Amino acid sequence: MGHKVVVFDISVVRALWETRVKKHKAWQKKEAERLEKSALEKIKEEWNFVAECRRKGIPQAVYCKNGFVDTSVRLLEKIERNSLTRQSLLSKERDKRSSAFVFELSGEQWTELPDSLKEQTHLKEWHISNTLIQIIPTYIELFQAMRILDLPKNQISHLPAEIGRLKNLRELNVSFNHLKSIPPELGGCENLEKLDCSGNLELTELPFELSNLKQVTFVDIAANKFASVPICVLRMSNLQWLDISNNSLTDLPQDIDRLEELQTFILYKNKLTYLPYALLNLKKLALLVVSGDHLVELPTALCDSSTPLKFVSLMDNPIDNTQCEDGVEVMESEQDRQHFDKEFLKAYIEDLKERESVPSYTTKVSFSLQL
Repeated sequence: MGHKVVVFDISVVRALWETRVKKHKAWQKKEAERLEKSALEKIKEEWNFVAECRRKGIPQAVYCKNGFVDTSVRLLEKIERNSLTRQSLLSKERDKRSSAFVFELSGEQWTELPDSLKEQTHLKEWHISNTLIQIIPTYIELFQAMRILDLPKNQISHLPAEIGRLKNLRELNVSFNHLKSIPPELGGCENLEKLDCSGNLELTELPFELSNLKQVTFVDIAANKFASVPICVLRMSNLQWLDISNNSLTDLPQDIDRLEELQTFILYKNKLTYLPYALLNLKKLALLVVSGDHLVELPTALCDSSTPLKFVSLMDNPIDNTQCEDGVEVMESEQDRQHFDKEFLKAYIEDLKERESVPSYTTKVSFSLQL
């Protein structure tokens, strides 16, 4: 017995579906007309409009008159435009007021600070960068309202002792200058919270007087010539971030666990062969970055994935000099190279914050392009 094949007239099927489609479209049109006349649609529109106005912080009195809500789109656009205008004016006024207390200077045409600066003792912030200025004048002690001294990438070779009289100073950034020492008088800045002396290349120690800085939470002394962790740093009881990378450390002090508040410890590019067990006592330590090239001994608990500590061992590439195809060596200043290293590490650490775990080690490869 063969297969049974049922044959339909296609035109009949087509007519059936066309009729159904026409009926459905007619129903949709009728339903749309009903909703258009319905009060529910109007209520929904008003609720959405009110919600939008509230989200943008528009007062009810502006869009509600005698109990009726004006849902005009033009009204919303006008209100928003006026609101943005007011915010812009307030922002400009705020910037104007704040800029009156901020001094900014940049550019290699500057070899010394302008004479008029001496008269502006009301200033709270100095932001001076990428200049050829070598000296910070002693009259800086007159700026008793000073909170931020941001002086990176200049040619500063000396800090005056008078800087220690700035009792309200919160941040001092003298990175990538030419400092060979830090004045002990800085220990008098009892409210200092952030100290950045990185990239000076020649710093070998910090004065013991800096032990008085009990409010400091951030210290960066990377890219210098420290042979050990400064004693004064070990006495900064509130320290949370310590970057002493790219120095000449061969070991860490056994009392490193005095830094009970330490959360980030960066030791990259030193000559450490082992890490002390005292690191395990730093209960708040969340990120530890070292160079794995020379390490032969470390507490295994540091690498335990069950702990909240992110332990990162960076393996540096062995290439010392970069050369072009024609064999000509590319000259790069030591400070430029150190600055690139810090920018790389900064970006890497920011990336680590987004990860739940870290790789067991990372190889950093440097390269350059000749255009």
